[in-house]
Amino acid sequence: MSTERQLTNGTAQDRIVQLGLGFWPAKVLLTAVELGVYSVLAADGPTDATTLAARLGLHPRGARDFFDSQVALGLLERTDGVYANTPDTDRYLDQAKDTYIGGLLEMAQEQWYQSWSNLTEALRTGEPQNNLSADDGDPFDVLYADAELASRFQKAMTGGSLAASQALARAFPWQKYGSVADIGCAEGILLNTVLTAHPHLSGTGFDRPAVQPNFDRTVERTGLSGRMRFVPGSFFTDPLPSAEVIVFGRVLHDWDLATKRMLLKKAYAALPPGGAVVVYESMIDDDRRTNTFGLLTSLHMLLESPGGFDYTGADCVDWMSDVGFTNCSAEPLDGPVSVVVGHRCDVR
Repeated sequence: MSTERQLTNGTAQDRIVQLGLGFWPAKVLLTAVELGVYSVLAADGPTDATTLAARLGLHPRGARDFFDSQVALGLLERTDGVYANTPDTDRYLDQAKDTYIGGLLEMAQEQWYQSWSNLTEALRTGEPQNNLSADDGDPFDVLYADAELASRFQKAMTGGSLAASQALARAFPWQKYGSVADIGCAEGILLNTVLTAHPHLSGTGFDRPAVQPNFDRTVERTGLSGRMRFVPGSFFTDPLPSAEVIVFGRVLHDWDLATKRMLLKKAYAALPPGGAVVVYESMIDDDRRTNTFGLLTSLHMLLESPGGFDYTGADCVDWMSDVGFTNCSAEPLDGPVSVVVGHRCDVR
């Protein structure tokens, strides 16, 4: 029998049990990110278990199992008792790198894990499980009232949007357009990625005023000050900034159906003839069978928002068409993420 048996191997009974215990490996990863395992190894280089445990402040009893479980999960490498990052963890889980996506995992460890422990209650009541109720109104009012929490949330959105931003920069025909507005831009990862790949574009980030400091740091770091600007506002009370392309990246799923439709109407009003609206999310497949992540993301919206839910590409096409967009289409983008594009009047 192989000594490197993976979690999904074994009998049907094994797979069911391992699925039920899926929080075990998840907590190993989330805890490693919280402790800074990968950042420490990136800074200090390959390190033996005793030294690494001391550096992280870990008791020796569980440290070796903790490190070796990460080896078994493909998160660390071990050679002659010395641990090192894999190429992937070095690139994506070192806090010092611009490619760090651990902000999303930090939020999962600090907040979302507790919400998910109350899934039964959410399913019985239809109420979010993050200390908010439908009577509390906009959950982002609460989120952005705490500057530290708001900053962590923005970093989480950067981590969750990096791959999709890179894929969208490649897949969409940006050469046909001159300007783009990202609605709910957070730190500006989408604009940074797209504008870097397409030097002819200018970009506008639209979000709450509390977001601007982190957005401005992205602009300064990337040298895009002449092409990338921030417009503060609320898409509930303010018009959307005008641009030839308007992007909603992981925004619509936060809201109920009436708000989804309202945002698409505002996008239509802000676009010139020939402009395009772009929506990307971890959309549920049309048959609601295969995109597990999209379905789980919709359950996450149940836990974290008063009315949010995820949806299929066909759903989004229908909503766009009802607003007046034409030539609407849904396509896979990256992993579980799909993109829906609609056009105002004639396509260029």
